[in-house]
Amino acid sequence: MPVSVTFSHQVQQLEVICVSEEPKMTITDDTTVSTTQLAMVLGITARRVQQLTQDGTFQTETRGRFILADNVQRYITFVTGNQMSEEEKKIEIQRRRSEAKLKTSKAIVAHMEAEELRGNMHRSEDVSAITEDMVKTIRAMLTALPGRLAVPVSKAESAEECSVIIRDGVYAVMEELAKYSYDPAKYEQLVRERREWSERIEQDADEDN
Repeated sequence: MPVSVTFSHQVQQLEVICVSEEPKMTITDDTTVSTTQLAMVLGITARRVQQLTQDGTFQTETRGRFILADNVQRYITFVTGNQMSEEEKKIEIQRRRSEAKLKTSKAIVAHMEAEELRGNMHRSEDVSAITEDMVKTIRAMLTALPGRLAVPVSKAESAEECSVIIRDGVYAVMEELAKYSYDPAKYEQLVRERREWSERIEQDADEDN
């Protein structure tokens, strides 16, 4: 598709004329294009688009896709940046890189939260809480064992009979512990409680403001 790109004298505006026999595409603020398409619109090479993406001038929406309107403005700002001082250029580059890092961080957090809700990943504090509950259960069962066996052992007529009674008591505890299994519902409950608590805090903060 032939593309003509025209910059005004001071590069204050960018005119894009696309000639095609195909049906016209409506361009909105959210329209995305590929690396090659963005390069054609701006009159530069795809390699140059990749370089400007790496240094933070361009910003991808998804892998290999760019919001056209936003990145055209970014390119105009980049080109007219020759009028900026070196210090201003450094600040601008740092700002763009910070924006890119923030977006990446938010995407990672969103992915982790989704995996947590699906039960594919658990927070260390949740695993610790579940493990602590299991340890408490084991401790309670073991500390209750002497009381449970005191009377039967006292009535035993031989050491061998005492041994059998104690062994059976220990086996009974082990059988109860063997019934323990991974329960995703317990982790899901912890996640939901944490999310509800966070939402309440945010609501309180909004009301205070």
